[in-house]
Formats: sequence, structure tokens, C-alpha cells
Amino acid sequence: MPRVTSRSAAAHEQRLRDLVRLRRVRDRIDRDYAQPLDVAALARGANMSAGHLSREFKLAFGESPYGYLMTRRIERAMSLLRRGDLSVTEVCFAVGCSSLGTFSTRFSQLVGVSPSEYRRSAADATEGMPSCVAKQVTRPVRNREAPAPARS
Repeated sequence: MPRVTSRSAAAHEQRLRDLVRLRRVRDRIDRDYAQPLDVAALARGANMSAGHLSREFKLAFGESPYGYLMTRRIERAMSLLRRGDLSVTEVCFAVGCSSLGTFSTRFSQLVGVSPSEYRRSAADATEGMPSCVAKQVTRPVRNREAPAPARS
């Protein structure tokens, strides 16, 4: 049985403390996705450098803090677009994005269609479905971009 040294025990304790801080960062992103958030601000809140936060977050959760934030924003945008009572621009700003171009590009990458196209098609596709089922069925693919449409 390997002997645990005080150095490895200290490293293990530090890793556990880092994981707690990373979960708090993830929870903050989940809660405050519509607020102006950036990696530097998230890192300050976790008492980490931005580079360390980005590396550790990706190791722990499989994607960067920015990627996770954008996925949360796109998930919420999908829900708002399915409702159909807001324009794409209104949805963009409601989920915390400040650039319609960046929002539309990232939405298309994750979902596979533009926000306008999604809005047109999604309202009919989820009609009559309980919202909890619609959310699960329409959830964007995390950690993998949507496949590019086949060219004919």
C-alpha cells in the first residue's frame, strides 16, 4: 500500500478546496448567466488567477468557463425563442449577450441552425410537450459543436 506523505496529503487537500471553488464558480454561472460575467471576474470571486481558473475548470467540467457560460445562455435563449413572444435581438440581450453577431454565431454552432430558424421551427416542434420534457429534448450539445449541414 502506498505511503501518503504530508506533501501529497497537502496537494490532495488543495485539490479538494479548488474543486469546491470551481463548483461555486459553476453555480454562479448557472445563477447569474444573464449578468455581465467574464473569466477575470469569476476568477476574482474564486480567489484564483484567470488562467488557473480556466485550466482547472476545463479539467473538472470538460469545457472552459466561457464555453459553459455560453452554453447556459444558449439553453435559456432556446427556451425564450420557443415561447415566440420575443425577437431574436430581445432574446440575445435577455440572456446576457451584448453582441447579436456573437450570439447568433455561437447559437448556430451549438444548435445547428440560426436563432431565427430555430424560433420558426421550435414553436411547432414542442407544442403540447411539458416544459421539462421540451427543455431536455431541445438541450444544446455540450462539448461538441453541432454537425455542419451536408452540402449537396
